[in-house]
This record gives sequence, C-alpha cells and structure tokens, in this order.
Amino acid sequence: MRKLFEANPTKIGRPSGSIVCDAVPDDRIDGTPADLRDSLVSLLGPDRVLHRLTDLVRYASDASPYRYLPNVVVMPRSVDEMARLLEFCRQNGRKAVFRAAGTSLNGQSQSDDVLIDVRRYWQGCSIEQNGLRLRAKAGTILGIANAHVARHGRQLGPDPASHGACTIGGVIANNAGGMRCTLDRDAYRTMADCTFVLPSGTIIDTAEPGAEEAFAAAEPALAEGLMQLRAELLADAELAVRVRRKYSIRNTHGYRLCALLDGETPLQIFRRLLVGSEGTLAFIAEAVMETVPVPAVRGVAFLIFPSIDAAVSVVPHLVAMGASAVELMVAPALTAASQLIEGTPSYWARLDPEAAALLVEFGAGSVESLALKESEITAHLEGKGLLQPVAFTSVAEAVELAWHVREGLLGLVGKQRPAGAMLITEDVCFPPASLAAAARDLQQLLAKHGFTPGIAGHAAHGNLHFMLVAKLDEEESRARYSAFMEELVSLVVQKYDGSLKAEHGTGLNMAPFLAAEWGEKATAMMWRIKELADPEGVLGPNVILTRRKMLHLERLKSVPMIETVADASQCIECGFCEPVCPSRNVTTTPRQRIVLRREMARQSDGSAVLDRLQKDYEYDAIQTCAGDGTCSLRCPIGIDTGSLMRSFRRMERSEREETVALRVARNWALVERLSRIGLSTADVIQKTFGTRTLTALTGLGRSVISEDLLPSVPGPMPHAAKALPHTMKDGAAAVYFPACINRMFGRDPDCSDPMSLPEALLLVSERAGRPLWIPPDVAGLCCATPFSSKGYARAHADMSTRMADALWRWSEEGRLPVVIDAASCTHGLVTEVCRSLDEEREARFKRIKLIDVTQWCRDLLPALSVERELGHVVLHPTCSMMHLELTGALEEIARSLALEVEVPIGAACCGTAGDRGLLHPELVRSATCEEAQSVAERSADAYFSANRTCEMGMRHATGRPYESFVFALERQSRGTEPALGNPGQPGPAALGDSKS
Repeated sequence: MRKLFEANPTKIGRPSGSIVCDAVPDDRIDGTPADLRDSLVSLLGPDRVLHRLTDLVRYASDASPYRYLPNVVVMPRSVDEMARLLEFCRQNGRKAVFRAAGTSLNGQSQSDDVLIDVRRYWQGCSIEQNGLRLRAKAGTILGIANAHVARHGRQLGPDPASHGACTIGGVIANNAGGMRCTLDRDAYRTMADCTFVLPSGTIIDTAEPGAEEAFAAAEPALAEGLMQLRAELLADAELAVRVRRKYSIRNTHGYRLCALLDGETPLQIFRRLLVGSEGTLAFIAEAVMETVPVPAVRGVAFLIFPSIDAAVSVVPHLVAMGASAVELMVAPALTAASQLIEGTPSYWARLDPEAAALLVEFGAGSVESLALKESEITAHLEGKGLLQPVAFTSVAEAVELAWHVREGLLGLVGKQRPAGAMLITEDVCFPPASLAAAARDLQQLLAKHGFTPGIAGHAAHGNLHFMLVAKLDEEESRARYSAFMEELVSLVVQKYDGSLKAEHGTGLNMAPFLAAEWGEKATAMMWRIKELADPEGVLGPNVILTRRKMLHLERLKSVPMIETVADASQCIECGFCEPVCPSRNVTTTPRQRIVLRREMARQSDGSAVLDRLQKDYEYDAIQTCAGDGTCSLRCPIGIDTGSLMRSFRRMERSEREETVALRVARNWALVERLSRIGLSTADVIQKTFGTRTLTALTGLGRSVISEDLLPSVPGPMPHAAKALPHTMKDGAAAVYFPACINRMFGRDPDCSDPMSLPEALLLVSERAGRPLWIPPDVAGLCCATPFSSKGYARAHADMSTRMADALWRWSEEGRLPVVIDAASCTHGLVTEVCRSLDEEREARFKRIKLIDVTQWCRDLLPALSVERELGHVVLHPTCSMMHLELTGALEEIARSLALEVEVPIGAACCGTAGDRGLLHPELVRSATCEEAQSVAERSADAYFSANRTCEMGMRHATGRPYESFVFALERQSRGTEPALGNPGQPGPAALGDSKS
C-alpha cells in the first residue's frame, strides 16, 4: 500500500501555523541510547523495552502541564523483573518513574530517564472474603475493580472522576479521593496489605507470616530509622498535634507523617507511608483493599442557591443527615453545561452568575427509606432561599446525567479554552467551617490574575477544584501563573491552614511549596524518610521532594495547533480514552496519536525527527486505528480520534486508488459473490486440512501481495451465506435490508443448523405480526462504511447516493421503516451517509426511519411468547451499539431468553472494525484482552452479539461461538401464534431520523 507520508507529503506533514519552542532535538532521532537499550534488553528481553523515538515521544506527556522525554520506556511483567530493573537503576545511577494510566495531573508519572510502564502487564484482581476485600495488581483499572466487587454489593472507597481510566496503583500512590470518599474510606484507611518492591530490590508481602522480621532483616537501616522518626514525633507533642490536625481534612501534600503515629512497627509504618508516596519510596505491585457497601438505591438533586454562602451554609446539615456526596458548582459552570450537554434544565441558561449549586446524593437500603429521607431533607431546606424547588430523582438516566455534568466540568472548560492554551487542574482543601469564605477568596484570587473564577469541589470535605487556562509557552502567561501560585500558597496555608493538595498528589507543581505548608522540621522528616527508603534517589526525583524552587515552572509543555477534525486540537491529554482503545495493547492510543501529531507540529519542515515520526505514524497510528469512535464516548470533550485517522486515510489515497475503489463500489454485487465463493473454498480447506493450513496459505499471500490489502485468517472462518429468502411486499410492516456482511458471511463453522440470519429474523417478525419485506435488488448495495473507513471518498459518495435512492424507493418515500440486521451498518447509515448526499437527497433521507435489528426485536417482545430456556448467556455489545445506545435493548432481549445475562467486565470494541481486524489481527487481540479473560472464567450456554464481523472477531479472540441473538429468539419463540392486527401498519419506533 502506498504509505501516507511518502504518497502525499504535501497534504500531511507538519501541521501549519504551529510553534517549535520545545521541539525534540534531532540528536534524539535514534531514541534510547544504544548502551542503555542493549543493557535493558539483556536484562528483560526485547519485547519489554520501548526504545524508538516514537515510543519515547508518545510517553512524554500525561494529564499534567509538564512534558518530559524519557530515555527509555520499560515494561517489566513480574515483581522479580521489577526488582532486577530497580537494582539495575540503582547500580547504574539511573532515575526511574512509574507510570500506569498517566491520568496524574501534577507530573507524578513523567521521567527524563527510565519510565516504567506498570499498566500493560499489571492488570488483574480477585475477590476475597465474599467481596469484603479485593486483591488487585497495580495496573488494574479502578472501574474494572469496582465492577468485580459490585457483584457482591460492594465498591472501593476512593471514587475519583477518572475511575474509568485510573488504576489501583495510581489511586494508592496519590491517595485519590473523589465525590463520595470520606477520610475513613480513602486508600490510607482501606489498604489492608500490599506487596512492594524497594529500590534495593527487596520484595515484601506485608500479609506473609514473618513479613515484619523479613523487612527488618533485609532493610535494617530503614526499619531502625522509621522507629527513630516515630519516637521523635511522639516526643514533639506540638508537631504531633499539628500532624493529626493536618489530616483531619484531605491532604496529599508530602509524605503521610501520621503513619509514624498510626503504625507501631517498622513495617506497619512503612506500609502506611506508601499510600500517597507517588511511587517515590517503593513500587506497590499488588494491594489488598477493604471494600465498602453500595446503597441499594440512590437519589440525587441539584439544589440552587443565590450565592456560595447560602449553598455552603446547608452543607453541614446535609452531611449530618447522611449525604454520600455534596458537590459544589458555581452558576457559570451550569450555564456552560446547559449549552453543551443535552438534557440539562433550561433554567440553567438564565442563572445569575453569583448563584451556586449543590449536587447532593443520598443512598438507602430501600425505595421507601430513601423517600422518607428525601422528604426530611426537603422539609429542612424550606426557607433556605432556594431558587428552584427541591426535586430528587432516582431514575438511572437522570442520575447518570447529573454526575456527567459534575464530572464533565473538566471537559467543559477544556472545550472552551483558546487555541494553544494549556489546562491546569488544581485542588486545595480548607477546614469545612471556613469553606464559604475560602471559596470567595479563591474566586477573587483567580479573577485578580486573569483566570476564570470558576470553582467546584467536594463541599462535604472542604475540597475545592479550579482550572487555570494559560499559554505556558508565553513569558507573560508563565509569569501570571507563577504569581498566582505564590499567592495561592499564602491564601491556603497562612490564612486558612488548609492543604495545598487535597487528593491529586503533590507532583512536580507543588513540590517547591512543601515547606511552606509543613514547616522546616516536618519537611526535614520527610527528607529522612525518602533517604532511608531510597538512599540513592532512584525513584521519582523531584516528585514530592525537591530543592529546585522554580520546578513548577520548568518543562511546561506547549500545545501546538494540529488538525481540527473531530476537535482533536482541543485534546487535554487526560487519558480517559485509553482503556477502551482497541490498539492500546499493540501500538498507540488516541491520546498518544494526538501527542505524536503535536510533536510533529513542534518540528520544523524537513527535520529528521519529523521524518522519523511520520514514517512510524503510518502503522502505529493510522493503520492500527479501528476507527470505532468509542474514544469519543470516554473523552470529556467528545473527541473522536478515529475520525481524524480516517481523514488521514482519505488524504493518502491516490487518484488511481480512488478510481479502483469506485469501480469496486459499483461492482459490489460481484464482490459479494466472490466472497461467498472464497468462503466456500475456505470451508473445504478448513474441513480437509484444518484452519492452520488456511491461515498459512493466506499468510503467504499477504507476504507476497500486501498485509494492508489481503485479509488474514486468524481463526476459523464462517460458512458462506445462503441465498436470501423470497418475501412479499404486500402487508409488510417494514423493509428489511440485510447488511452485506450477512449476505456474505454465514453461520459459525461449528454450527450445523442451516437456518440463516435473514430466515430467522423473517420468522420472528412474522410471529409478532410484523412481517418484513426484502427488496429483490439489495445485492450490490451497502451502508458505504467499508469505503469511508478506508478513506475512499468517491466510492463512499457513490455508494451513499445509490443506497439513499434505494432506501427512498423501497420505503415508499419514507412510509415504511427500514430494518437493518447489523449494528455497524445501522450506525454507518445513521451517521455517515448524509455527509455525501446532495441537498435534495439529504432531505429525503432524513424522512426515512432506520431501525436496528436490536431495537426492532426488543419492540417485538410483547407480541411473542418466549421460553426462557437458556441458563447463562454472555453478551458482546458492539461499539456501534454503544453509539446507538442499544446495549440496554440487547440486555432486555437476552433477559427474555436466559436466566442469567452477563456483559463481561472489560467489554468494549472488539477491534474488528469491518475487515481491519482481519488485516491486522493483532488489533483484535489487543482490543479483547480483558474481555477474553473475563469470558474464559466460566462457560455459557450461548454468546450473543449483533454484528457478524464482530462475532467472528470474538470467536477468534475467545474460541467461543458468538452469533446473533436473533437465532435464539427465533428458536425460543416458536410456540407463538401470529399476532392479530393490521400487518401493514408502520413498525415499531425507529432510532429516529437518520440524523440522530
């Protein structure tokens, strides 16, 4: 295939109009220095050492405002390998930093030497004591951990807004808090045991018998030094009282000195010190966490007050009445939300800027007890000056929207910031009794220095968050930021004796101000702790402790402009997208794709670094992007990086390639026939010689022709599809358009049932009194997605036009709805086709009701008598179903068929992406890693999905026979008599018009 940057160097190169102030120099072109690379490869193996320049650049940024280019990125797999790696660093004078999710906001996960990835090979957890405890590896995503314990009615205490991306290791290392996390539920209080690795290479499991003795024997200086520090603190009554008072509110600034008071032995002290130590004392490989109960029901309400003072005045009583969360937001944030988030109350747009809101949540054991509590709260709030009546809700969608607004504040500010500006997120904590005055002072300070005076936070804890928008590559902006930080320290520490860091950790940006909050004696004790645990200073240099007074102003990253496609230029590099990206375990993630483009923008035209990054980008970013768009569902700003990659694919197409693709589109019926012939041939080879032979043959062909053109055979291939059944238009309730993938690919290779998907759907619809009609001329037409995903603009436009004309004709100009039997095709028709139509066709197309088979069958259920014959069913909701919000419909259908329905933990896009998973099977393996592990834990009676190529991908990834739910629905509803009524009436409610 013609490579992007070789084919069209004038179309895509260095983004125009960008800056080069902090560009990677050309002397880094070879990535990791050869001696360091070779030493680490010898130590761990070549697959554990990322040394290319591209790898170093994509790891150089995280969610913080800093940018450090590592010398190497290493991925150890076990505690033994970690011990060898740390010992290597100690012996060779190297500095190391741990990085898991990279969601840290203050520079804790960045290094200019050895960066250790502890996400890739450090995932997994297990339930202990019936859910009362959870054992988890450091790289386990918090949201996945909570999904495991939720089956036991429990959750972990910390609940930061980044729960879908951050890891257990990061939560412990930063002592992360969150909306509902009280002090007795944070990691300091709920981490029962852990396995850690010291810079010396010592490995300790605190739960092992004799662990205390082993610790003292292996690290005598550390053990003795900790006991000496404890004795000193106990002897200093004034400082001991101050330490206790400092931790009576949230505080993650510096080492947790209260560990010296709470622990009575060296290991008890050190285990506690590790919480909040930000990876600077040891590596926590695994932790045992105590869980907390989850309320049976929850209710939320927005309480709108005329001022912050009025809002804060009711917080103590709300907390006393058992509020699980009390979140403070100022009116401008709600006003912005009303403009950008659908479904928010209309009155938010008219709020006085001085107004404030509390988002409160209460939990209870039953609906009745929750209602009683809510009525008591409502009564208490009478006469408190509320601008709107109290309105609690427990409706799942409304509760989700409320928290989406609160957690989406980062995205709201990020989306509205000027081009090239950085977003810095800070958090401080005040004694709750001083919150109202402190909030006013903080707003005034922000305004004084030219920052938006918007604040939010966990009012129940006195914890306030604010965001600074600044162009840190400009001297004036850096000076303004520096002046603000100096005055912030004075305000928080001197006026209110608060915490400069409440739950985000110290990091690089607050390390210079540690002594300002703690004083010289306490800070000196922290230095002694660091020197005892890490005498050579291997771990996290300048994180938490530093002697560089202006560290917070060093290595601030620029935000050069890149492509505006799908708002990619607005990326805040938070990393929320990464856990759902199909390529996360094989090449790059959405954040990294954007980080690499920004580095290209920093480079001057013709630089060696630019050339090297461009060449790597073709495979690492463009070819291995599934283009599924699930990243946009997790992104606070809604960036669809897949759309950006598809735009690059369009740009790389030559005129000749466009012509060939157009010819293919116009002869799509022939493609269908050839595909069926190919599958029939493959079926014979599989049965005669086995799948391995077929895989080897296609592998040979790919090596000769192209791995980007000829699909692979990563596993058993399905049978060829049968001919479509004949149907009658008279009396049809809807048009049925069988997707081309279902006209080519038939049943699972191990399935002996001859029934096809179209036959099954026709039978089910007939039984429900909603017969379907398949137009006789569907062959050769498709949703056009295969062309748009590969970047063939002309072919996509041609197929879209012919498809739109056919749908208009088949539907009798929109009278009949159209049912599509593959979610990806439904999504493609709903979202993509209109972009290629002329004005007249677009207007007509929007009048056609498009219904996915999942919604169609869900709406047929009341007319069917379904036998619940299956015991346990596993579902794979496809990425298209997530976009179309049909996962709930699939679950509802499955619950009508089976006693137990499971959506595996970690289920996301399977990476198949039409044929991309066949072109790059490594993408499917990467995408399904966590889901496949969950599926392997137990067998099921059936495995359902709603997209044939996705079902094939899941078969290859798990070895389980995934097929459409329609087959089971047809089989288990055979006793249903055809429903009465006029079969010519329009079908059930559609997804909406094709614009939705």
